[in-house]
Formats: sequence, structure tokens, C-alpha cells
Amino acid sequence: MAITYNNLYLDIRQQLRKSGIDAATLEARELVCFGTGKSREELQRDGGLYASPEVERRVRDLVDRHLAGEPVAYLIGEWEFYGLPLDISRDVLIPRPDTEMLVEQAVAYCDILSECRILDLCAGSGCIGLAMASQLPRSRVVLGEYSDAALKICRQNIRRNSLSGRVVPMQVDARNKPERALGEFDCIISNPPYIPRADIAGLDVSVKDYEPHLALDGGEDGLDFYRAISEKWKEALRPGGRLYFEVGIGQADSVLRIMRSQGFGDIQVVKDYHDIPRVVFGTLYTEI
Repeated sequence: MAITYNNLYLDIRQQLRKSGIDAATLEARELVCFGTGKSREELQRDGGLYASPEVERRVRDLVDRHLAGEPVAYLIGEWEFYGLPLDISRDVLIPRPDTEMLVEQAVAYCDILSECRILDLCAGSGCIGLAMASQLPRSRVVLGEYSDAALKICRQNIRRNSLSGRVVPMQVDARNKPERALGEFDCIISNPPYIPRADIAGLDVSVKDYEPHLALDGGEDGLDFYRAISEKWKEALRPGGRLYFEVGIGQADSVLRIMRSQGFGDIQVVKDYHDIPRVVFGTLYTEI
């Protein structure tokens, strides 16, 4: 029996809700738009028209894959972060709303500087650095990433958001000391791998079976990258510059102590929208 585009969307939304998916409205819309090849505006315009059996089958196949654990962002190949459309592949983590708090905190600091040179370390899709660049027209941003595949996504997203003039991708290993040629930054911001290695196997299927383990594995206690970046990358931070981290649940105090031991002061912990300590940042002093 034929079904209209609008009824197909409503049916999918109800199916997702029954499966306990909180973002059922958003995810249903994205899956139906992608499966039908329509923009949001076209889907609304054509809501009363009938979908062909082939189109309906394509949408329902996508929904089945999603309900089996595959994230919507990987199914459709894109996601939105801080108002920016981003290409997404299984080589990068899916940007999450919690990370917007990290961007908000760093933007507030950089906005008071006349010009600001920013490094997004462990950049992944480039979502953080690109969001910073979009909010700070006087900034220059480097997306520092180790993975070749992730760097390809960074380059795509720089072009997609017309930020080629102020954002450059660069292959770096956050675990090693920076090259002197990188120069100094006013702000280093990072959402590094922070899942303890033994915990990865117990993560939700949508994460452990689909998201890149390279971007999840923070070592035995989840803190390897915080130690390496705080110790080694302060060389790339100007005196008085700031280092911003996103942290996992229960890690804020440990990261604060790591930063303090490396000469950072005025360290603050900021909670996310769910009242979870999510951002730790501090200022680099020349004297401890």
C-alpha cells in the first residue's frame, strides 16, 4: 500500500520513539531526507505526495541498520555541529552536543584577543577548530590530526564551510613534542581520546562497533593524551596562553592535577548541559 512522504516520516519517528531513541524527531527526519534524496524543505513541500516502493524500502533499510546500532551520522555521511554542516565518515568521531561547551568556553577567551592563533589538537573531523574559526573572524586555526583518513575529512570540511583562508590541516602526533616550525599558539584546544582501554569493549554498540578506536583509546587509565599534551605541547603555547580540554566523566580532577603539575594555573572546571564536569582549562605561566 502506497504511503505519503509525510506519513513515512511519522511512521519512522514513531518506530524510533518506541525503540527508546530520545532524538527520534531529528533522526527520523535525517534518515527520511537521505533515503528519499530530498532536502528538509523539499520533504515538507512534497509531504502529501506518495513515495515509490523503492524509496520506501531504501528508507526502511536505513532505519533497520540504525536500530541495529549504526549511527545516523555514518549512514548519511554528514552531521551538524555548532551550526556548521560537516562531512562525517567512520574514520572520525561523530561530533556531540557536549563538545559545544568546550567551544563556547574557548571562544569567550579568544574573542577578547585582537588576533588569535588556535590549535585544535586531535582534530578528528575538524569540528572544534572550524567552529572556533566560524565564531572568530580574526583567528587563524590549525587542525592537528594524526590519522591520514581523518585529515582527508578535515580538508573536506574546511572547503565545505569556506574557511580555507584561515584554517589549515596538519599531520601531527599529540603524543610527541611539536615541531618548532609550528610556532606558538594563543590557545590549544583538544578533545583527545579518553576512554580507558579496558572500557572500550563495554561501550554501546553504536560506539565500539562503529567509531574509530584510535579516537577513543586513551590508554590504560584514559589519561595518556592529557599527560602528553600538557607536558609536551605547552612548548607550542605562548606564556599566558590557554589550554582547553574536554574530559570524560570522572576525569576532571585528574586532568586538573596533571595540568597543575605542568605549570598551568587559574585552572577551571566547567560543567556541560547535563551538569557533568566536561571542560578543564588553564593558563600557562612562565613561573610556577
